[in-house]
Amino acid sequence: MFDIGFSELLVCLVVALVVIGPERLPETVRTVGLWIGRLKRSLRETRSEIERQIGADDIRRQLHNEEIMQRIEETRLEMEKTLHQASLTASPQDQPRVYEHQELPDHAHMDEKPAVTAEAAKPAEPVAPTETSTKAPDKTP
Repeated sequence: MFDIGFSELLVCLVVALVVIGPERLPETVRTVGLWIGRLKRSLRETRSEIERQIGADDIRRQLHNEEIMQRIEETRLEMEKTLHQASLTASPQDQPRVYEHQELPDHAHMDEKPAVTAEAAKPAEPVAPTETSTKAPDKTP
C-alpha cells in the first residue's frame, strides 16, 4: 500500500530532527507510536464489527463449500466419462458379470459348526506351582 523505502525514511528522520530538535525527538516519536497503535486498534475493531454485521465469515464459508462442491461435481463427471470410454473399449470378457440373487433354504446352513458354549470358552485356571526345595544344604560349622 505505502511504498516507503529506507532512504525516504531516513529523510523524514533528518527533517524531524531539524524541526523538532534533539531534546524533544524521543518524546515525539513515542507519542506518534502511541497514536499509530491506537489508530491500528481502532481500525481492527471497526473492521471486525463490520465483518460481523455483514456475515463475512458465513459468506466465505459458503463460497468455500460451493468451490468444493464444484470440484466434486467435476471429478464425478470426469470419472463417469472415463468409465464410459473404458466400457466402450473393453472386450466382452472384461464386462462386469451380473449375478442373480438366490435365496438359500433354511436347511442350507445346517453344516455350520456349533457355537462355542460359555463353559468351553472359559480359559483354564492356572495351577499354582508347588514349592520344591532346590537349595543346597546349609554347611554351617
